[in-house]
This record gives sequence, C-alpha cells and structure tokens, in this order.
Amino acid sequence: MLSQSDILSVAEALDNAEKSRQQIGLVSLLHPTMTLDEAYAVQRAWVKQKKETGRKVIGWKIGLTSKAMQYALNISTPDSGVLFDDMLFEDGDTITADRFIQPRIEAELAFIMKAPLNGENVSVSDVLNATAYIVPALEILDTRIVRSDPASGKSRTIIDTVSDNAANAGIVLGSQLFAPDQIDLRWTGAIVSRNATVEETGLGAGVLNHPARGIAWLANRLSQYGDYIEAGQIVLAGSFIRPVEARHGDTIHADFGPQGSVSCYFE
Repeated sequence: MLSQSDILSVAEALDNAEKSRQQIGLVSLLHPTMTLDEAYAVQRAWVKQKKETGRKVIGWKIGLTSKAMQYALNISTPDSGVLFDDMLFEDGDTITADRFIQPRIEAELAFIMKAPLNGENVSVSDVLNATAYIVPALEILDTRIVRSDPASGKSRTIIDTVSDNAANAGIVLGSQLFAPDQIDLRWTGAIVSRNATVEETGLGAGVLNHPARGIAWLANRLSQYGDYIEAGQIVLAGSFIRPVEARHGDTIHADFGPQGSVSCYFE
C-alpha cells in the first residue's frame, strides 16, 4: 500500500509538471503495486491542492469509454477526472503556445446538469432527467506523465492516467444547445478536422452504447467516496473518436451536423 506521504509526493510532482511543462516518469513504474483506488487518491490529493490555490471545480470528465481505448490499456472500465474553471475555453478560442505540453483533442458531448446525481443506482434515465441541455464539445487532453518510458519502452497504464487527472486539461464548448430528448444521442456524431483535413469521425454509440451511460457510471462510482455530480456542473460524457494531436499552428474543428460545430486554434 502507498503511504499518504507517497500519495502527496506524486500529486506534488504532477502539479509541478503541469506548471513547468516538464513531464514526470511513469507513476506505474515508480510504484508498480499501485492500485486503481490509490491512483484516485493521488488525483483527489492533486484536486485538493488546486482548490487550495483558488481553482473552482466546474464538473467532471469521463474517459476510456470506447472499446478501442479499453483494449489498448487492457482494462474494462472507464476513468474519470475533475474539470476546473481555468480549463474552460470558448468556441473559436486561441490556445497559447505555452499552455500545454503535448495537447491532443477529442470530440464528445457535454452534459449540463440541472439536478444533482447522487447514489449507487443511478440509471441512464436518471441522467437524462437530470440534464438541462447538451452541447457539442472538444476536450483538450494533456499528459503530465510521459506516454512511454524511454528506457524500458513501457507504456502508461490506467494507473498513470487516473493519477494524472485522467489526462484532463481543457474543454471547448460549442454554442448550440439541445435538450436530451431532442435527438437520438447514440446517432449524434462528429467529423473532426485538423487544418481542414478530416482526421476522425465517430458516433455517440461508441461511448458505452449511449453517452449518458458513462455519466451514470460516474455517479455510481463517486457515491463510493461520498461524492456526487452537482446541479450546474458540466460533465464530459466521453470521446467517440481517437485523440487527434494538436500541433503548433493547428486549427481543430468538429462538425456535429445539425447540433452545430466547435473549434479552437493552437498557436
């Protein structure tokens, strides 16, 4: 078991990596017996540090919802992270060159909650009933932990991603809102382009067969720690595309068809 000192040390290293834009090594190599619960303990310690410096929690993100990503990491469960106020960007915003380390983009749906989700038996219907509206979104991923160890070639695991706040770094919200009962969320999709070249396409069904299912999973997981999804919070339901690398000078645009579009530019 990791000691509280170990947990705080990893959280501090992640915080320093984010500030300095210098990645740290794999946590899963440093602590090879580390459990998923301990990885979430690191995440909570880092979240606590951020809140103590004045950052405000505005919601949650859910990751590793597609089978392709789960197979890649040899896992069978999603992961989750916390959204902060300084992560929020507007549609069309410019992302400054010194903001992130190795940014990547995912397309997904953002649920804006009108009622809390709390308890151990939250269903997809509960999620939809608690949702005020949904907007198309881009998630900006970043890695404060290296993607692979240069010496051993070992790739990061879910232990690393969870500790690293699920690689959470930013969120760009579109401007077109729609109610959850207006469309079939399983068939809501996006065409994602980088500099006007299509890179990825996907459908909402790629997210656990329904984007709201991941939010139900999150609410049920949070209940184990006495936490819950609050009214007014934003929840990123999970990507239905593979991550797209965002390089200097890239414009990323996601076309959600009738549900609008969302984009950002990386200096």
